[in-house]
Amino acid sequence: MVMNSVRCAMFAAAAVVLTAPVGAVGEEGGDASVAAPAQAASDPTADTEEAEALVQEGRFAEALDLLRPLAQGPEIDPNVVFLIGIAATALSEVPGMPDTGREALLEEAIAAFRFMLINRPELVRVRLELARAFFLKGEYDLSRAHFEHVLAGNPPAAVVANVQSFLTRIRAQRRWTLRGGFALAPDTNIGATSEERIIYISGLPFERDAEELSTSGIGLSAWLSGEYQYPWGERRRLRAGADLSRRDYAGSRFDQTFVSVHGGPRWLVGANAEASALASVQRRWFAGDQLYDALGVRLEAGRRVSRRVTTHAQASYHARGYRTQTHLDGPVADIVLGGAWIASSTVRADAALGWGQERTEMERWRHERKWLRLGVSVVLPRGFTVGGSGEMRWTDYEGNWFPHTTGGEPREDRTRSLRLSVYNRAFAWRGFSPRLSLVHEVRKTNAQLYDYRRTGGELSFVRVF
Repeated sequence: MVMNSVRCAMFAAAAVVLTAPVGAVGEEGGDASVAAPAQAASDPTADTEEAEALVQEGRFAEALDLLRPLAQGPEIDPNVVFLIGIAATALSEVPGMPDTGREALLEEAIAAFRFMLINRPELVRVRLELARAFFLKGEYDLSRAHFEHVLAGNPPAAVVANVQSFLTRIRAQRRWTLRGGFALAPDTNIGATSEERIIYISGLPFERDAEELSTSGIGLSAWLSGEYQYPWGERRRLRAGADLSRRDYAGSRFDQTFVSVHGGPRWLVGANAEASALASVQRRWFAGDQLYDALGVRLEAGRRVSRRVTTHAQASYHARGYRTQTHLDGPVADIVLGGAWIASSTVRADAALGWGQERTEMERWRHERKWLRLGVSVVLPRGFTVGGSGEMRWTDYEGNWFPHTTGGEPREDRTRSLRLSVYNRAFAWRGFSPRLSLVHEVRKTNAQLYDYRRTGGELSFVRVF
């Protein structure tokens, strides 16, 4: 099994800032800094040049033997790191390489390219090689994400054609998708309840019980989703998957569990579009008791409009039935249109516009909702990635809302939320990095006891490379 020594060195040296341009990467000109000799009897510059020649001759194992010791010093020459990644990737493709050795080589290559991007996220050539290494390892979602950022870096036409070919293969070859995570989630208002202590009914004041006011606490949330796509012809797939999420708080009063299962066909339309039609079954529990079941369909579609822009759409319709609150039974419909614009190799913007409707048995709970969400994320030097998003939601109810509204007019809610997040790519374990998020949400309404304000945080772990 190939030793992954360079990966340990790179994690230990993650705080080192590579200030010199990377000549071997094909970016802007300049001489790369040279690390202090790892061995007194060898010349690092000569060894690097010899290793580069060995790579060009296809003698990748010999090149790695020369390069690995050079990645052990307190400072690391970026050219050495890049050559390690190139040689390890190429050696992993040699026919007859055992699976364990191939896996270790790809991990070594990924660690090398990752180390370079921590401090120089704008290096398009390095990101291209990282995307290719992920592709060879079968990590298609990560590979696609990096290839998309490569396209936003204005690469040459030949590179664009090559990347488009990889993206097409990813779309055709992807079989398993598995995502999961967990987080600590403090919240100042777990149940999203109003702080109004007095409610007025026909002009008379009534004081609310203390237990009806907002409750703060720290929750633990976890989620897991998986899907398999079975090839059914050249341009058709059969999808089958499930989603599970759980949120726990002390006392179980606000505990929630959600499970859904879906399945159906997926069609690859042309080179840049796809569509799916899925049957969907859902169940939700609240405070330890079953809340509702839902059965319906979900339609999905996506299209790559250009090298920088992708769009997606989703429409769903479910018949929802509650176990005890049967007055809330009825159909639920949602439509979402969204898109992403990768402005550069380090900046991504997202937007979504949605509409929804619930037609409950009780008229007062029937409502229509609209929402708009905008977000942006920026990859910075020194390993930091920061992001922010804002959402505005309009919800209009029907029926008589007395005594919560004056005269019983229909209820109208306006909710706005802001989310900020940050994580550092230099701090990672098996590709996962801790992410800190802050969320602030405010709902204003004309209905007594339905306004609220809440601020929450989340310490989660995200896949960054």
